[in-house]
Amino acid sequence: MSSSRLPGFFRLPPAERAVAALAGAGLGPELAANWTAAAGLSLPVADAMIENVVGLFTLPNAIAVNLLLNGADRLVPMVVEEPSVVAAVSNMARLTRLAGGVTASCDDAVMIGQVQLIDCPAGAAERVRDALPHLSELAAAVHPQLAGYGGGLRGMEVRELIYDEPGEVPEAMVVLHFHLDCVDAMGANMVNTVAERLAPVLAELTGGRVGLRILSNLADQRLATATVRLPVALLADGGTDGADVAAGIASAWRFAWADPYRAATHNKGIMNGVDAVALATGNDWRAIEAGAHAYAARDGRYRPLSSWKLRDGSLVGTLSLPMQVGTVSGAIRVHPTVRANLAVAGVTGARDLSMLIAAVGLIQNLGALRALATHGIQHGHMRMHARSLAMAAGAGPDELEGVVMELVRAREFTVERARTALIAIRS
Repeated sequence: MSSSRLPGFFRLPPAERAVAALAGAGLGPELAANWTAAAGLSLPVADAMIENVVGLFTLPNAIAVNLLLNGADRLVPMVVEEPSVVAAVSNMARLTRLAGGVTASCDDAVMIGQVQLIDCPAGAAERVRDALPHLSELAAAVHPQLAGYGGGLRGMEVRELIYDEPGEVPEAMVVLHFHLDCVDAMGANMVNTVAERLAPVLAELTGGRVGLRILSNLADQRLATATVRLPVALLADGGTDGADVAAGIASAWRFAWADPYRAATHNKGIMNGVDAVALATGNDWRAIEAGAHAYAARDGRYRPLSSWKLRDGSLVGTLSLPMQVGTVSGAIRVHPTVRANLAVAGVTGARDLSMLIAAVGLIQNLGALRALATHGIQHGHMRMHARSLAMAAGAGPDELEGVVMELVRAREFTVERARTALIAIRS
């Protein structure tokens, strides 16, 4: 039986962590080789993936533990360079599992494609509406295999837009939106292929000129939602009462709702977790970022993606965001480390991965807000950052902890202080 509850995981050396994580996922130790630099992405494979390759760039690949999601233990692969991100997820996962863990849901993998028509004569939009049955047949025939996997075309709509920036010449346009369920694929190539197929037909139908034909990364038909309900007593932190911590978290969220300057940093904290899992699983974190921030501004003002409210003696947190991820294409098929990460996470498909990422984003946000509501964000962050400072000062593996302890004791987190501590240790 798999388990994400791995006490003392952070104390193990990396090689032993790899074996412990695989055992926790119910897997054998052979996949551990996929996480080592020697067995990871090779230069020839990298050269085939993108242009002008000159080498490889490595980031830490970690595993967050303790997560209970929809009643099941899950280990979370994360690729990130920022200290405290993985620790925050593991700590908040341990906290939330005391309240039954995180619950999550996800829409079907419906992506939106757009075909823009400009310089259209009168009546163009109506002609497109009348032709929607025919256009739907053409679109469905582009990827007939999708239906066999439970996906395919899910509808079309016609939008009439106008560019009306003050001081500039207005421009009317007609845009066909189509909705394609891409199942376990992120879907960009699928959607763009359909758009290219429809474009010349639409130009002939309307007498207009085709502009852009491409997917939209505002994937608001493909939302992932995660929720947690925490009795306020669980949030006690040192000498701070749990009810006060919960009230502080709710207050911090209201600040983010009221002020886009705060909301930007609030959402950045969410994306710390989201992007790290997206990177670890070979997904396009840039597309996820674009969709998330556009969705955050859907009412015309930039808002927090999550909400935190006090309800009947509990703190209730919810996060909803577009989640355009895949498990069957792109780097996922060729990158051995990505395959190992998906295996240790027990990912069963794109919807499952979407829910996992949403859960991580929510508890990452909880960790940041809890810190802000109590001792401040820098207390834990700089303690984790101390190891990087010690290495920058030249500390070896057997000297790291001594330098870190001195930085924490002095509450001075600088390379200069680390160098001073290192000199003292060596003398």
